[in-house]
Order: sequence, then C-alpha cells, then structure tokens
Amino acid sequence: MFLPYEKMWDMPLGGTSTEKQIPHWFGNLVWIVVGAIFKLCFRYRVDGREHLRGFKDKRGVLVISNHTSFLDVAFMYLAARPSQWVRLIGRESLFDNARGLVGQILSRVGAFPIKRDSADRTAIKRATRMLKNNECVGILPEGTRRGKGSKEPEIHAGAVFIAKMAKAPILPMTVRNAEYVKQKGKFFRFPKITIEYGQPLLVSDFDFIPKEDRMDACAWYAMRECFALSQRVPREQVDMKALFPTGKDYTDLFAQVQIPQHTTEELVAEAEAKKKPAVKAGEANAATAEPAPAAESATPAAAEPAPAATPEGSES
Repeated sequence: MFLPYEKMWDMPLGGTSTEKQIPHWFGNLVWIVVGAIFKLCFRYRVDGREHLRGFKDKRGVLVISNHTSFLDVAFMYLAARPSQWVRLIGRESLFDNARGLVGQILSRVGAFPIKRDSADRTAIKRATRMLKNNECVGILPEGTRRGKGSKEPEIHAGAVFIAKMAKAPILPMTVRNAEYVKQKGKFFRFPKITIEYGQPLLVSDFDFIPKEDRMDACAWYAMRECFALSQRVPREQVDMKALFPTGKDYTDLFAQVQIPQHTTEELVAEAEAKKKPAVKAGEANAATAEPAPAAESATPAAAEPAPAATPEGSES
C-alpha cells in the first residue's frame, strides 16, 4: 500500500515501458471522485481531446497551458482521463505540505516536483525519460498563476527545453473560465468550464531563429496558442505585449514567418515511420550474421555456468 513518493517519481505511469508502474487504483479513485464533483459543480466539457488521444502509447507529448486558476492542474489531469495519464510537474514545496501527505497524493496520481527559479536537471531528466516512454507530461510555463501577488507574469522556456531533449511535440491547451471560480474579494462561483486542446507544435520548426532566442521564441509562440484558445480568437489577435509587458515580444517576427501547422495523426505517423528502418536494420544484421563455429568433438571442456541473474528490487 505505501510507497515512498520519491520512488514513484521515477516509476512509469502509462506509456509503453515494461517496468513496474505506479499503482493505478488511487489515481482511478481520484478521477472518479473528483471528476464527479467537478462535473456536478462546473459542468465541464473537453473540446479537441482527439488531439491528445491520438498520441496514446504511440508518442510522448508535452501538454502546456496558460495559468489563471488554482484549479488548472486539476482540470488538466481530469481532461486526459480515463485512458491517459498526465505527469504533472509541480513546485517542490507542494510535496512537503501536511507532513508529506500532499506529496503522497500528488505522487500517486503521477506528479513530480521541480525546483523553482533554477535549472532543475533532475526534474528535466525525469520529464524527458517519461516523454521518451510515450507518456504525457503537463506543465504550466508561466509558473505562477496570473494575478497572484505583485509579480509580473513571465514565460519560462523550460518546457521547450524538455520537449527538445525528448524530441516530443508540444500540445497547447487552455482551461476556460476557471479564473472566475474564486476572484479576490468575492465568494466562490461555479461557472461552466471548458477545456480545449489545440494543434501540436514541433520545436524543430523554430530552428530558423537564432540560437540565443530560439527556445524563448518557441515558448512565446506556444503560449500565444494557449491564449488564442482561451480567448477564442485567431493567434494574431492575442496581445502578448499586454499579457507579458516585461518580456521580449516576438509579434513582428512571427508576422513575417508562417510556422507549419501539424496534426496529431501526422506526427504519430512520422514517429512510427522512423521506428521501422531501425527495426529492419536490426533484422538485416541478424540475418547476415555469421553462424557460430561448431563445437569441437574431441573431449569437450565442461561448460562454465552462467552467473546467476540478480533480480532488480521490487515493491509489492
């Protein structure tokens, strides 16, 4: 029943790994209970979910969203269930709340921590490994929800770096109307919530941009896609200067260049096509391998026993 949550951070959840996974029962229970409550209170619906479903067990995908409410991560998790899991990245301090109880809950639904305002190599390696295992990873590039405190909103390019390392597509999404659930100085409200997925992006499509600006520009473009979904307007109508007044603006750059549009089916087919030559090459090498020489018949030496296999540790 009990698993150290540090151990669960390195266990798969979904995807195609053959390693032992985080037990599914708790995550399924959370989905049933929380999903039912949220469905009743917010009557939420999911649009464009086929853009996420098409990646299932075929290619890892990094899901990103703008951040307007403390409920964004909950809806990001619920929208993917029941057939997929999203490995949410949360700030490290969350996992120590309630003497570690929050950490146990978050870890059992697949979340793992990241150190804020630093290059957390451990978290980056975990996320990259999950994506290479064809899992879904979820991150909010703004870090802090919009309107919280006096800190100016900014876009962190860490999500793009993770996608680049894993060679995984980025899938923009938004949680619309969640910001009205709890506004400063007002009582809780229960607006109708809509979660919407957009079209996937490839980091490699931004290779024409100078290296020093490439990841920031890609993150800026991906976040503009999220806000276009949120505001239900064409991407060109999103006022990124107003949304991120202190950040570098790339509006003029992308007004001159058309970024390719992709579909989930296209990117999955591309990934599967790349796998086939590797499989064929392995089969060809096996077929052309020279046969092992026949054993000598004269007084053969006794075969040396193979060393005993040492099983990896497991948790029941």
